[in-house]
This record gives sequence, C-alpha cells and structure tokens, in this order.
Amino acid sequence: MDELALPRSKEELAAIQEEGKRTALERARRSPFFRDRLKAVRHWLDIPVLEKESLRALSPQEFYGGFCIGPREDWRQFWRSGGTTGKPLFYPRTAEDLRWAMIGFRRVYDCAGARVGEAAHLSLPLGIHPAGQMMARAGEAQGVAMAWVGAGSAAPSELQLDLLALFRPTLWIGMSSYGIHLANLARTRELRLSELGVRKIITTAEPLSQAKRDKLAREWGAEVFDSFGMTECTMMGAEDAVHDGFRTWSDLVFLEVLDPKTLQPVPEGAEGVLVVTPLRTNHATPFLRWNTGDIVSLREAPGKGPYAVFPLVKHAHRTAGFFKVRGVSIAHAALEDHLFATREVADFRCEVINDGDLDQLVLIVELGDASSAEQIETSVKRRFEITPVVRTMAPGTIARDFESSVKAPRFLDKRS
Repeated sequence: MDELALPRSKEELAAIQEEGKRTALERARRSPFFRDRLKAVRHWLDIPVLEKESLRALSPQEFYGGFCIGPREDWRQFWRSGGTTGKPLFYPRTAEDLRWAMIGFRRVYDCAGARVGEAAHLSLPLGIHPAGQMMARAGEAQGVAMAWVGAGSAAPSELQLDLLALFRPTLWIGMSSYGIHLANLARTRELRLSELGVRKIITTAEPLSQAKRDKLAREWGAEVFDSFGMTECTMMGAEDAVHDGFRTWSDLVFLEVLDPKTLQPVPEGAEGVLVVTPLRTNHATPFLRWNTGDIVSLREAPGKGPYAVFPLVKHAHRTAGFFKVRGVSIAHAALEDHLFATREVADFRCEVINDGDLDQLVLIVELGDASSAEQIETSVKRRFEITPVVRTMAPGTIARDFESSVKAPRFLDKRS
C-alpha cells in the first residue's frame, strides 16, 4: 500500500466510502449504546445524528462499557476530546486506528509541500490531546527533522524564540494565535522572525480568519497552510498551494453537510452543519453521523495533483461567541478581524466590564504607534456602533499573559 493510501480516482474513492459506511454501521451495531438507535434503520439517512450531549451524559463506566467496542487489550492510546466546554471524553485508540490516523496527519505535510531534509519547530501542546504528538510523529515519518518544543505553557516564549534562532527551521507548526504572540514578542527583542528561514507555517486547532492569516504571513514572511481535524476521527483535511479551502480526506471520514434545523442534506456548496462518520478509526469508538457543530460548505472542485480527488470544505467560522454590550451584539471573530486588519495593532485582549450602571467594552491593545489609540476608538465605534475604552500596554505584555494558556483567552466577560 502506498504510504499515504491516496485514492487514484473518484470512482475508487466512492467504492472506499461505500465499503467504509457498511463497516462503520456493522461496528456500531456491536455497541450497546447503538442497539436501540439502529433498530429501525434501513437506509443511511435513517441513522439518528449523534449529538455531543448524548455522550457527555454517560458515566465513564457507561462510555467504556456501553459505547466503546472491541477488547481492551487492543487499545494503545487515549485521546482527549478537543472541545473547550463541557466534560471532556477520552477516546481509546487501537493500533489499527493509529495506523490510519497517522496517514491523515502525514497528508497535511504532503499537502503543504514539506519535503525530506526540512526542519520543523512544533509549538502545539504535547500531551493527551493528540494533535501535538501526532503532528510530531507524522513529520518524522515524512522525513522532516522535528523539534518537539511544545506550547508556551511548557516552553516559555522567550525559549521558543531562542530555539527558532538556533535551529532556523523551514516550517513552524502551531495555533495561529500563538504564532502571532511569538511575532509580537520577537518585536520587543528586535528580532525579525522573517529573517530566521521559516518558509511555511502549518496551523490547526482554531479558526484562521483572513486577517490572522495575513498578519502571520506578514510577520513571519512565510506561506500559511491551515488544517483541521477532530479527535473523534483524525486529522481530516488541509490546504494545498491554492488555499481555497480544505482538501478533506473523504476516504478516511464520510462527510455530510446538513441543515442545522431539519438535519437533512443541503445542496452542494450550501452552508450547513458538518456531520462526520470515521471510516478507518472506528475500531474502538464506533462514531456514526457525529454532529461536529461546525458550519461549513462542501463542494467538489477540480484541481491538479493527487489531492484533487477530495472535496473542498470551507468553514464559515460561525460557531464563535459574541458579547452583547448595551444592546449591541459584537461577534468575537468580527472584532478580531477588524483589529488584526489594522496594521498599528500588534496584539490585543478584549474585556467587558460593569462600570457602575454602565457596561463598557474595554480594548487592551499593543500599538506600534501610541497615537493610534484614538484611531482605534474611532474605527471600532464606526464599525460596531459602540465606543470602546482603549488601554495601551507595552509590546510583548499580552503574549506573556497568554503564555500559560493553550488557547489564548482574548475575550473575557467580567460583568458580575
């Protein structure tokens, strides 16, 4: 078998999907959890969509004894679920699950054009959440020399900058927000990341807006490749050189885009909620039609190279939260885009506080030019119809405050 197991045609891909769906359904029928859910199923669309709350309601005994399948002797790893809210789950993975999962992670490097002999600095968390350790091992399998540095909570950002200057890697791998933090901290040390040799950045684990992409590319002098996956499946897709969405491994995961209200399929290219069924990594956790909660669109798209066989998925980034301040709804993603699109803003944090009887939107910003504070206030008022309180901080302060966090807490509601 080819090491990346890429389908050679859409016909071969369709055959893999049909066989994978049959196997996924057969494995789910072994699980006591699915016994009643699948009694009346005759067709694929008869299968009830699986919601996260259904699993979170299970006790550990019910999850491992009633949902999971296969002998425990076959389990080799536990993967922590990736959500930031609710009770986390820890999914067992068998050796066969891990073999196919590794293929999904290795394809990310291949899509980005990473080659044997390159070096990579990895700033993802290393632990029971699989993204970091799997990306490290996948890079090694692709012939890339990996520096397993870890996130800022394990390796302080000052050390990360020292290692970047020492190793001079061609690839940097991490969350987009942390890449921006490193760039801001580098400025305070009069260090230009764009001069350290990083040519490509691979991001994952959080939404990447165009404004954040542009800022990363500008500060690092590198091409940015985003990727996405979930612990219920594996790494599921990545951008190629065209950057027109994620080429998504539909031989490893069966993808459906459904109307969020009716849970019926939407037309090709229309937005809906992403529902996934792992086709290869289901030897211990037989997920069927898992509702990810992500709003996406999916379409077939022509292209060149072996990944053109896969469909393109685009995230709408509509699951982000929002503040409501004095009757005005402010989407976190929209405010982040607005501020990062402003060149004078190096970094920022946003808080909503109660000042007496009045709610206040407070923007804590690092500015290249202190005189820009008034301009920020004016632009935010014009865009969001609310006047913020703008407070400036010394360069690098926010990055250091974020150091202990895996995902940067940019937005805090401090109202009592």
